[in-house]
Amino acid sequence: MIRIGPLALEEKAAVVAVILENPIETSRKATEMGADILEIRLDLLGIRDLETASETIRKIKSETGLPLILTNRSSIEGGKWEGKEAERTELLINLLSLRNGPDAVDIELSAGREARDRVIKAAKTCGKTVIVSFHNFSETPTFQEMKTIFEEAFLAGADIAKLAVMPHSMRDVLDLLRASLDTREVGGAVCAIAMGRLGKHTRVIAPFYGSVLTYAAVEGSVSAAPGQFQVDEVKKTMELLE
Repeated sequence: MIRIGPLALEEKAAVVAVILENPIETSRKATEMGADILEIRLDLLGIRDLETASETIRKIKSETGLPLILTNRSSIEGGKWEGKEAERTELLINLLSLRNGPDAVDIELSAGREARDRVIKAAKTCGKTVIVSFHNFSETPTFQEMKTIFEEAFLAGADIAKLAVMPHSMRDVLDLLRASLDTREVGGAVCAIAMGRLGKHTRVIAPFYGSVLTYAAVEGSVSAAPGQFQVDEVKKTMELLE
């Protein structure tokens, strides 16, 4: 059973609110909107040091009681981290051992293998869920390439393999959903996202094709990736479709 905190994701897909500004206030608002999980984007929040990160996580968990995904996205995959790569992953490792800290960590498949393995090992040692992610903001890989990306994420140690792509046609979207469903049917927990205008509907549709997570914005004018709906919009639409 795949969980993030107390949430059993195989029973129902979770709506993840992306926290990218004013972390305490935005987390409170996301909770009120019905978010199931919060993703703390250290890179977008501009948090670079362990003390500030620790205190921010502590306050958010105390205020909301929601499970947290810890993410410090590299610039190669659309993030805003400006420090050294070793510092980026070391911050994740140190935060994973916090008492009542994050419940899951997101690390990129493209991260250096040694650093990636250290993050994954630290997460598993602390009993945290591991999301191994791959983002392509320019195109959609072929169907077979996407299945291979999912497989490589699991081989790296993922509990959840996350794939976000940019479609240029509805067939690209179909290929992503097929790859997601095929992987899910053989027992792999996935998160599948098609970004931009063509993929916008996957924010509410992908869970019906195996995706255990869907990401949403808290403020309509501010989002971490193109095509995100607001948390309450995703929740309501998914409820209508169930």
